[in-house]
Amino acid sequence: MKRFLAVTLGILTAIGGFVDIGDLVANSETGARFGMRLAWVVVVGVIGICLYAEMSGRVAAVSGRPVFDLVRERLGARVALANLAGSYLVTLLTLSAEIGGVALAIELATSVHYLLWVPIAAFVLWVVLWKVKFEPMERVFGLAGLALVVFVVALIALDPPWAQLGQQVTSPVPPATEDWGTYGFFAVALFAAAMTPYEVFFFSSGGVEEKWTSRDLAISRVNVFVGFPLGGVLSLAVMGCAAVVYEPLQAQVDTLGQTALPVAMALGKLGLVVVILGFFAATFGAALETGLSAGYTVAQYFGWQWGKLVRPRQAARFHTVVLISVLLGVALLLTTADPIAITEYSLVFSAVALPLTYLPILIVANDRDYLGDEVNSPLTNVLGVTYLVIILVAAIAAVPLMILTGMGS
Repeated sequence: MKRFLAVTLGILTAIGGFVDIGDLVANSETGARFGMRLAWVVVVGVIGICLYAEMSGRVAAVSGRPVFDLVRERLGARVALANLAGSYLVTLLTLSAEIGGVALAIELATSVHYLLWVPIAAFVLWVVLWKVKFEPMERVFGLAGLALVVFVVALIALDPPWAQLGQQVTSPVPPATEDWGTYGFFAVALFAAAMTPYEVFFFSSGGVEEKWTSRDLAISRVNVFVGFPLGGVLSLAVMGCAAVVYEPLQAQVDTLGQTALPVAMALGKLGLVVVILGFFAATFGAALETGLSAGYTVAQYFGWQWGKLVRPRQAARFHTVVLISVLLGVALLLTTADPIAITEYSLVFSAVALPLTYLPILIVANDRDYLGDEVNSPLTNVLGVTYLVIILVAAIAAVPLMILTGMGS
């Protein structure tokens, strides 16, 4: 019964944690401008994150060692340091965006300017990271993030022209109002939103925190192959709501309030309350994950004690990195940088850094010295190499598309 509960809660946590500020912004903007014509990218991204997370979870469960520890040992200190630098910078940028997302969600509920909430949100975040145990922290905020299922309900309540949406899904070309440049930019952003590296760092390190072994591979795989696809459904529902409400008006979405508006239109005040709760839970949960991931990557590379299984004093350097990362994220927000703009930049640079984090996992997942008979199957390797090519294309195209399109404007 305990193992069944662990699987069930793990699935629900994966759903709640999948849709963070990056997914909310990217899917809503895309739905408003392209309808459902980029829905295929979400599907590609979900398959990719399932592949990526399954390999990482398997590496952690079989070896009993965290990913960055193995990457440093397998690839050498210099290559792993480049991996660490890229991963940490992207995670830090994402952490800042998630703290901003928490503040924006509170602003929607209180009408008090989000900048006033940033220090408070960051302080509460740090207290939770310092004091709360790993499993209750992950499950409470992950499960609360399931409030975003309200987007699925709202999409149905909006009674959209399903045939038209289906035609858009099967016609993966830009509409007359857009060009191929902006289409490509938003495709890269959506792909990066689905395959954000911190999700994998958190998932694999969490496996070590929960003391997974090779006997827990079934739990890991169920969490991955059920939880992440269901999270993808939520992302598509966000895109669909924006497509129904904004795309016919040729209106752009550039605030979190506009992302919530279709739910309020369909379900009234109750729907608005639920969606704000979902925004808060999803962004706060993602802020917890990115904060921990920043500490995980640095501590694992340098071989420090880390994690929530030991007392903070025993992992003082790990918690110091987490605290400094939170403070840096707050400092960026207090420059009055727009959290939505930070989110958009984080997605671009996430795409650029993704090969640095994906390739080492693919290499280690094929190393029998670490995994024995649990190395990648031939099918997994075919998919793994295919996605490596896709990731490289996205990484190469991300910055040129950002410049050429002016961040998709």
